[in-house]
Amino acid sequence: MGGRTITRADLCEAVYQKVGLSRSESSELVEKVLSEIADCLVTGEPVKLSSFGSFVVRSKGERIGRNPKTGEEVPISPRRVMVFKPSNVLKKKINETILGNAGGD
Repeated sequence: MGGRTITRADLCEAVYQKVGLSRSESSELVEKVLSEIADCLVTGEPVKLSSFGSFVVRSKGERIGRNPKTGEEVPISPRRVMVFKPSNVLKKKINETILGNAGGD
């Protein structure tokens, strides 16, 4: 697979090309959307984007981990982690793309 990583600049350029805003307006829009998503997640609110997926913050309790190199047990402190769950629409699109390309010429 490989592929390249999509950056903020790529998102801004896509908005500029497809929506028709100026480059600076496109950049501002992308930044505001990402900032709003981040702010919601920081406060523990889930973010659901229809036909895309959900971002949810989960709390993980303290647990014991193991250093794979030495085998030494190490406590892992409690923390919050973000989880992304793709929507069924997005899963279907991804799988159609893979199946469509796997069919050959």
